[in-house]
Amino acid sequence: MSAPTTIDADLLERGGVRLVVDGPRATVTLDRPDVLNAQTPSTWAALRAIGVQLDPDVRVVVVRGSGRAFSAGLDRRMFSGAPVEGEPGLPEITLRGPEGGAALIAEFQEGFRWLRDPGRVTIAAVRGHAIGAGFQLALACDFRVAADDVQFCMAETSLGLVPDLGGTLPLVRLVGYARAAEICVTGRRVGGEEALRIGLANSVVPVDGLDAAVDDLVAQVVRPMPGAVRETLALLAHAADGASEEEQLVAERAAQVRRLAELTALATGATSA
Repeated sequence: MSAPTTIDADLLERGGVRLVVDGPRATVTLDRPDVLNAQTPSTWAALRAIGVQLDPDVRVVVVRGSGRAFSAGLDRRMFSGAPVEGEPGLPEITLRGPEGGAALIAEFQEGFRWLRDPGRVTIAAVRGHAIGAGFQLALACDFRVAADDVQFCMAETSLGLVPDLGGTLPLVRLVGYARAAEICVTGRRVGGEEALRIGLANSVVPVDGLDAAVDDLVAQVVRPMPGAVRETLALLAHAADGASEEEQLVAERAAQVRRLAELTALATGATSA
């Protein structure tokens, strides 16, 4: 059953994004299959709105693409001086000057950034092309379940650009600096078998088994108490950011004290955990 949402339907349509909320699960679908779910600034605005306005009872978000691809990246029309109507093309970033251009990119980044918030578990269900912005969208999620036809690629350098939607940090976290540098600089494609081996994908399944594999993972991640999941994800992110052993031990102690306090309150009927 799809729960109602107050998110601007026109914005979602302009961005080519569909949102379905079913209890603790939200499914966000990039829905431009005719262009392999290529993204525009309206896509990022729609994703940002979802992140801001999503029901707090949603515990897991699945991000997927419609049709045979996750996302082929940036809509190529954005490179021209006359891009999609109503969309700021890449030339506009330069026209706004260094500070204005950076501010515009910061708005774009917010469409992806909320997916890394430990308050929810996020899962990318990836099949076919996950190129450039598509790769970075998958990297923004906590987990990547991939079909065996997946093609991950950071294509920005081949276009004279850099990855700027938050993808560099999680890529280095997942595969290490040297491999991340090689993937980005060469712009080569990483298939399913390699993605699983180097840690880009949590699992790789046949195309016709992707939905079932994601459903199974969703069932597993909503089983623990949400507070415990939230605190654990935050601890892991803290460790991945380079915390020292002592800093991590301090963070673990503080998180456990909070959990014990919430569990005690739950036992007395004062709150939920």
